[in-house]
Amino acid sequence: MVSPVAPSVVPPSAVEAMSLDVRAEEFLAWLAVERGRSPRTVEAYRRDLLRYSRHLESGGRGLDDAADTDVIAFLRALQSDGLAAASVTRMLVSVRGLHRFLAAEGLRAEDPTADVEIPSLPRGLPKALSVDQISSLMDVVVGDDPVARRDRAVLEVLYGTGCRISEAGSLSLADVDLHDGLVRVTGKGARERIVPLGRCAATALDRWLAPEGRGALEPELWARRGDAEAVFLNQRGGRLSRQGLWLVVRRHGDAAGIGSLLTPHVLRHSCATHMLDGGADIRFVQEMLGHASISTTQIYTRVSTERLRAVYRAAHPRAVALS
Repeated sequence: MVSPVAPSVVPPSAVEAMSLDVRAEEFLAWLAVERGRSPRTVEAYRRDLLRYSRHLESGGRGLDDAADTDVIAFLRALQSDGLAAASVTRMLVSVRGLHRFLAAEGLRAEDPTADVEIPSLPRGLPKALSVDQISSLMDVVVGDDPVARRDRAVLEVLYGTGCRISEAGSLSLADVDLHDGLVRVTGKGARERIVPLGRCAATALDRWLAPEGRGALEPELWARRGDAEAVFLNQRGGRLSRQGLWLVVRRHGDAAGIGSLLTPHVLRHSCATHMLDGGADIRFVQEMLGHASISTTQIYTRVSTERLRAVYRAAHPRAVALS
């Protein structure tokens, strides 16, 4: 048993000054090359493992002699320092991934995390907007200037395709096929999928990609490689960043009176929920959203309470009171 008194987690400023064990660096390289993890994800793993390494170091331990008691002590230290449950779980997933890698590669004889239970997180319901709220959001984007055309296209694409904000930001002109109403989306792990464009999204994109839309924001000289192929541009003629896309969503959400409810990911939630409410097969929604596992998609079925009630009333012999 581990003593209930756990050492405090090392502050981030001290962690940043550390360097990782070479085997941990090999693990990060494996994540990037073999598992196709994005630079952002690999950097998150690095921060977690730096924190874990400093924790081991403070107790005179290292990767070679870390035991399950050290991992549990790290868990308790994170919790006692008031970290959010999601952050604690993410850090332990990073630690478990490292030790599993070391064991699989023969760099350690055993995995000290094998019997350590990672705290489960309550699966919160996605915050889907109503169809009326979506309509109100689209209606506040008025005007025919280039920025209004772009903003309308951003909102319609996020809701119409259910793509992630990073996926929308990375779209290039060659990814869009307005003739067939399709868009090629590159998701997590560099996995590509083809997603249909609905009529509203296709119309908004067509207006934005016209000379009076995107063409009006194109600079005489492109500042960075790749900007010339970007679907969404900022007012300086560069690729619209993730933060820029987020601000587009929030600005119009505030104008529609739903700013406190709205994020780009809420539009993704709303797309999935409304499709399931409309009778879409869950396998199609899984493919459209780019979920590796259908269990991720199934969380949206918990939101569709009205659909559930309707099916229950229609199917159960005693769901409706006898007349």
